[in-house]
Amino acid sequence: MAKNRKLVATEKLRTFCVEVLKKLGVSAEDAQITAEVLVEADLRGIDSHGVARLRRYVSGIQQGMMRPRAQPKVVHETVCTATIDGKGGLGQPISHMAMELAISKAREHYLGFVAVRNSNHFGIAGYYAMMALAENMIGIATTNSEVLVVPTFARNAILGTNPIAIAVPTNKARPFVLDMATSTVTRGKLEVYARLGKAIPLNWATDENGSATNNASKVLHNIAERSGGGLLPLGGAGEENGGHKGYGLALAVEIFSAVLSGALYADLVYPKYKKGKALLSGIGHFFGAMRVDAFRPKDEFKRDMDDLIYRLKKAPKAKGARRIYIHGEKEFEEAERRRKRGIPLDFKVMEDLRLIAKEIGIALPF
Repeated sequence: MAKNRKLVATEKLRTFCVEVLKKLGVSAEDAQITAEVLVEADLRGIDSHGVARLRRYVSGIQQGMMRPRAQPKVVHETVCTATIDGKGGLGQPISHMAMELAISKAREHYLGFVAVRNSNHFGIAGYYAMMALAENMIGIATTNSEVLVVPTFARNAILGTNPIAIAVPTNKARPFVLDMATSTVTRGKLEVYARLGKAIPLNWATDENGSATNNASKVLHNIAERSGGGLLPLGGAGEENGGHKGYGLALAVEIFSAVLSGALYADLVYPKYKKGKALLSGIGHFFGAMRVDAFRPKDEFKRDMDDLIYRLKKAPKAKGARRIYIHGEKEFEEAERRRKRGIPLDFKVMEDLRLIAKEIGIALPF
């Protein structure tokens, strides 16, 4: 454990986040959901999307970009689909509602898909995809995001990191949980490197001239100012390393999450201030739930999922490799460790949490 990190008990961290959000006018139920998603990210070792992001929600509410008491509404619906207008509320409770609706529709009609518009950042996509696992369903979650990613052959960012999450139930093996950005890395990963003063690999991002850079702080500044450059699509620059494939995946997510739902897309998201007032971000999401028995008996499917996973894990290993992992496996194991030991927060995150507590007039319980 590094000296500049502090271990914090999961429940204390969750309670603190709830109290902060309630103090800002968020309902108790919505605060619980939002805090749960944030802390789950930290538990799974996805520190870039954990409580380090609390400031984003505090500022968003204070500036009027996020509406703490928004009442999301279903504006279009069929037996298997729906579209929800999030009314500018917090992304987590809106997304929780949407995924629950997708699961409910799938429970009755085998498949359920829900698109969302007028939402905000929703945390880790995997949280919502995994909601389907308890029902022996396959879960899907995608979202578009603020402009961060430079398309192949472009100089400026115009797409988001646009994550895709897919969760698949198993029998005895851990579930398959793919939760990935369609960029080389997330903005949160850059923020972690910037906090630690570490250089980033040169294939992660470009500067305002479209040249590779290892300066995380510079990339973050350029992104904030929209002054050029940004993160690269999954695969990196150009077509030689497959960057155009990551670009294509990001664009597909943009279509499902934003164009299909009627949300803002590409460089229309996060519009600038108007007459000194923050505008709503206009983010969109897409959620899906599918019953396995819509295709074959679920027990047979889960048996074969186990067999597939075991075959992969037992495959001959590369020289020096100790283990072959399945997507989600590292995160499940990290969550088990952190539930027992506590969640490690670096000193800059701790300092920001102290400042938040002081600003809104509550005690920091750890």
